[in-house]
Amino acid sequence: MTPSELATLHAAAFSATRAWSADEFADLLKHPGTFVIGDAHSFALIRTVLDEAELLTIATAPTMRRQGLARAALTAGERRAQTEGAVTLFLEVAEDNDPAIALYTASGYRQIGRRPGYYLPKDGAPLAALVLRKSLTVI
Repeated sequence: MTPSELATLHAAAFSATRAWSADEFADLLKHPGTFVIGDAHSFALIRTVLDEAELLTIATAPTMRRQGLARAALTAGERRAQTEGAVTLFLEVAEDNDPAIALYTASGYRQIGRRPGYYLPKDGAPLAALVLRKSLTVI
């Protein structure tokens, strides 16, 4: 997927917050160890550094949700990160994002921290980010 396609899907998936621009995606993808897994309906953007990986964002088109696409992208991303040497994957999720929290919990992620005021919704008060972690040695 191109940075423009990523930005378009990201904007559709995150309409309540500031979506990432094509330039931001292009800049991220320039870094070694950063990759996209998925397709025009759902993708995961992951960065690996040494033995750690971070899920930078995951997005699914609103009309394609609840079909297992995010789970498939996440699982494929975990495997790719593992092949690149990562043994742990971290992510942040808004504390009110129940569907994403359910996906991550079912996928073996556990909360290790909380960042107050991390997310700034367009029409609401700041939200905390839950910091989650998964060992990739068990996938």
